Amino acid sequence: MKHYSLMAILCVTVLLISSCVSTKKIAYLQNSENITYEVSDSLYDAHIMPKDVLTITVSTTDPDAATPFNLSVPTTFNQNSRSTTNQPVLQAYLVDNKGRIDFPVIGTLEVGGLTKSSCERLIHDKIKPYLNENEKPIVTVRMSSYSVSVLGEVNRPGSFQVSREKITILEALALAGDLTIYGVRNRVKLIREDANGRKVIHTLDLTNANIVNSPFYYLQQNDVIYVEPNKVKSQNANIGQITTLALSATGVLISLATLIFNILK
Repeated sequence: MKHYSLMAILCVTVLLISSCVSTKKIAYLQNSENITYEVSDSLYDAHIMPKDVLTITVSTTDPDAATPFNLSVPTTFNQNSRSTTNQPVLQAYLVDNKGRIDFPVIGTLEVGGLTKSSCERLIHDKIKPYLNENEKPIVTVRMSSYSVSVLGEVNRPGSFQVSREKITILEALALAGDLTIYGVRNRVKLIREDANGRKVIHTLDLTNANIVNSPFYYLQQNDVIYVEPNKVKSQNANIGQITTLALSATGVLISLATLIFNILK
């Protein structure tokens, strides 16, 4: 009886120790009470990069005055309804490898590296001489190609379109259904390409609350997040069919031996 009691105490102790260790490896943003949160002069704003697709809208009190700056593409043909759409679609502008776009009337604009608000001010100043002096144009720039990709040990890997052009690494992982229990949380890889086409891999620790102060906390368009598997998942992946059958056979033999021992005892 004492033997069984001792075994039970040992099992409970092992479970408690395992739960403590696993919590430290799984919980996000640990030690948040010990970090100093940095204060930024302005909210995060995405920067325009080569290969981005921009939608630019110019609004004026006189609709005709804005017409030359709001180019529309031909309506598309709907094969199902055998009809064309009536709603005009604004021309999208692809940023070239040198960070430039060709805008109507104005011509070539250098927009690479600018924030949306900076790009809006640039276009506003460029079109002002072509409008009535009393006209106060409103320029709206949107990124229609802002997306991030999440791969590896997450529940729903894939590429995700970001409509509000602002997303944190935690929000991106939430879109992917969060990490699985096998995901390594303190070595998440962030693959980022800069304006010159140079790709850099950054390693992020999601268990450290100081991640919120990281320059990589906010993602850029076309960022790729990769969550590597832990040792348990790697070991499970290496176990072949023969090993699995051997383990199953061993388990059956142990069960039979236990049964025979209990009968003969």
